[in-house]
Amino acid sequence: MNRNTADKEALLEKVLRSFEAYYNIDRETPTEPFDAEASFGMHDEQYFLMKSARISQSDSSEYVFFRLLDHLDPQAFRELDKKAWETTLSRVDLSGSHKSTDACLVIIADTVDPEAAREVRKTDHYKSYRLGLKGWSTCRMIVYECQTGRSCCNRRGEDLSKLFQA
Repeated sequence: MNRNTADKEALLEKVLRSFEAYYNIDRETPTEPFDAEASFGMHDEQYFLMKSARISQSDSSEYVFFRLLDHLDPQAFRELDKKAWETTLSRVDLSGSHKSTDACLVIIADTVDPEAAREVRKTDHYKSYRLGLKGWSTCRMIVYECQTGRSCCNRRGEDLSKLFQA
């Protein structure tokens, strides 16, 4: 194992620790080709005076996919993006009180091709179910370049930059 690989793995461990409080982390059997996966689920109910007088309820979930790479080129980014989005959409359960099922992609690479960084910035996934009455799905993403310490993200993923701040 070279130094860059050890640095990326240490950074991944740091990022995973920040998710551990609220997410279920899967390092053993993540979806291929990802190195780790995290999932979050939330159920919310509102009721009037007693629980039998329920006003509303909603279910939200998010799936986070982590990948370590030596070099991120546009083709590799498109493949990872497609796999994360399709996997998330396959897990949507519209029965009951679905509100949202979101995807999040975190890529840590030694180097990032400038064209791949441009694709990350312009990527925006959104899908509504039954005109939004049954909820929606979105995708946040961030790519961190170890060599320069820079990151790039899509519009929805701007809050993810906090993960890589010292």
